Amino acid sequence: MRKIIWVLVCILGCVLLAVPVVAQTNLNGAGATFPYPIYSKWFSEYHNLHSDIQINYQSLGSGAGIRQVSEGTVDFGASDMPMKDDQLKQAQEKLKTKVLNIPTVLGAVVPIYNIPKVNAELKFTPDLLADIFLGKISNWNDPAIAKVNPDVKFPDQPIVVVHRSDGSGTTFVWTDYLSKVSADWKNTVGADTSVKWPRGMGGKGNEGVAGFVRNLPGSIGYVELIYALQNNISFGSVRNAAGTFLKATLAGVTAAAGSAPKMPADFRVSITNAPGKDAYPISSFTWLLIPQQSKDPAKGKVLVDFLNWMVSDGQKMTTALAYAPLPDNVAAKVRETIKTVK
Repeated sequence: MRKIIWVLVCILGCVLLAVPVVAQTNLNGAGATFPYPIYSKWFSEYHNLHSDIQINYQSLGSGAGIRQVSEGTVDFGASDMPMKDDQLKQAQEKLKTKVLNIPTVLGAVVPIYNIPKVNAELKFTPDLLADIFLGKISNWNDPAIAKVNPDVKFPDQPIVVVHRSDGSGTTFVWTDYLSKVSADWKNTVGADTSVKWPRGMGGKGNEGVAGFVRNLPGSIGYVELIYALQNNISFGSVRNAAGTFLKATLAGVTAAAGSAPKMPADFRVSITNAPGKDAYPISSFTWLLIPQQSKDPAKGKVLVDFLNWMVSDGQKMTTALAYAPLPDNVAAKVRETIKTVK
């Protein structure tokens, strides 16, 4: 009996030794909350296709994504604001390689609100949005709001502004837009991932802003479109550069990309307040921040493979999560840029 058991153990041991051990490759990234829903989908689907690859992503805000990729503490970052010249220079000095801004999808930032007994879809002009966030308009029954929404009965209720508390690409898109449409905003607040807000309370991430507005009567904030849809929060239409009031749609975001200036070689472009009657005015690309030369060649190869999958099969998953896919001409340029990643 003992001899039989010994033989079985030897056979089992030989079988186990014959099974190849597949090494697990882990990629770590951090950054924007704006694209988090689509990135989560992509990373999960890619793992299903490649079980030996795990892509971990922390949704911390664009400021954290830029900082962490620049410091080399993650394999890639993500941001809704392309990196500035000085940020790119500092990152290159630290990492000894360039950081590429690679566009992945397009999305819309929308004004969300919670006004008791008001179920109508509100209209916002550029001036209204700027003046509300500047504090010039502080009550929902202000005549300036009523003038644009004559059929809505507004309550006598203070407006509570909700903005991001963290470094945020969504904040950059929002403030970039306000800086283009309001000289007062541009001169007093400006555009960045973090600004000195004239008023309001801060929420962490798109999730935090959506949560505050959903639960706080009288509030207004801004989030990426998918967060308004997923949380069933009212959001308004915005008058675009052509004078048309548009509610955010994928068609409006695509139109904004199509009417924007020619895409530069480094993909750092703003498409807020784009011309064209069909262009939703608060639209933006979002970017992955990819070191051109990875410290680990194996991780560099995985990044290249993932990026090629993202710009092809991954784009087919975007519309289900309320993002617009990359235009064909941009996708073609992205493929060429991916060839330089090592």
